[in-house]
Amino acid sequence: MLTGRPPWAVTLVCGASGAGKSSAASALAARYGVPLGEADDVVTALLAMTTPAHQPVLHYWTTHPDAASWPAERIADLHLDVAAALRPAFVAVIADHVESGAPVVLEGDYLTPDLVDACPGAVRAVVLDEPDEHQLAANYRDREQDSSEPRARVSVLLAARLVALARAAGVPVVPARPWADQVERIDRALRG
Repeated sequence: MLTGRPPWAVTLVCGASGAGKSSAASALAARYGVPLGEADDVVTALLAMTTPAHQPVLHYWTTHPDAASWPAERIADLHLDVAAALRPAFVAVIADHVESGAPVVLEGDYLTPDLVDACPGAVRAVVLDEPDEHQLAANYRDREQDSSEPRARVSVLLAARLVALARAAGVPVVPARPWADQVERIDRALRG
């Protein structure tokens, strides 16, 4: 088992909602002895500092609450549109960590595997994949008492798109289960 800080600066844990990114990233940060950063914090800050007129895609969920009832495919499309709008902010955070020599593990729903291109060689990413809709619904139920099957369906569709993006970027995809050796498998994939 490899332990200790890896030779790259920024580790990205990507995946659809409910796949287990937060738990995996927390364990990975502890294993590497580096801080854990959450992309959701960047999103929260940007929402507070921008307006719907300035960043309409970023604010779309709040300005169009009916979007939550869209077909799963359309919600997945919007999710990736929001991720694209957030890309410059994530690139800036990644570059800051690389330039300052401050290693970090970042996780979040809006991180995409192509962010490894932000600072080639200094960033590694992994996509945590849970393709089972029923397992995702169970994960939501365990985490937040929400077992929404439509939400799980969105995650399955988004996961498939993230897997395709990962393959195009040469980023490893790691099955979320079995959980017992998940962190070991993620670390091996990142170091491989």
